[in-house]
Amino acid sequence: MTLSEREWTVLGALWETDGAELGTLVNILFPETGWNRNTVLTYLTRMEAKGLVSIDKNTSPHIYRATLDRESCQKEERHSFLKRVYSGSAGDLIAAFLKEEAITAEERDELRRLLDDMEV
Repeated sequence: MTLSEREWTVLGALWETDGAELGTLVNILFPETGWNRNTVLTYLTRMEAKGLVSIDKNTSPHIYRATLDRESCQKEERHSFLKRVYSGSAGDLIAAFLKEEAITAEERDELRRLLDDMEV
């Protein structure tokens, strides 16, 4: 499932708090987004309908939680990006980054170690 930038923002707040009530989420999200209570509630409700958020309605106030873990979402996003932009070629992606951005000697050594461990 591809997440919108705003869904990433809401999920980020939920991952940071490991679940929270609406007021807490508004306080976390407002400085970055400027969203008011109604906007945050709208996103949470829509994301619940998509299966991204669960709402514990047995508590008062309700507690909102991400239904997906951060690592799974990041993995899906990486695969989607790699497929869309680089036709699935991780080598092309890495080469493009290395051509455009300098890396430190430590990062280079770590990259070599990772490649050696992968036996490529």
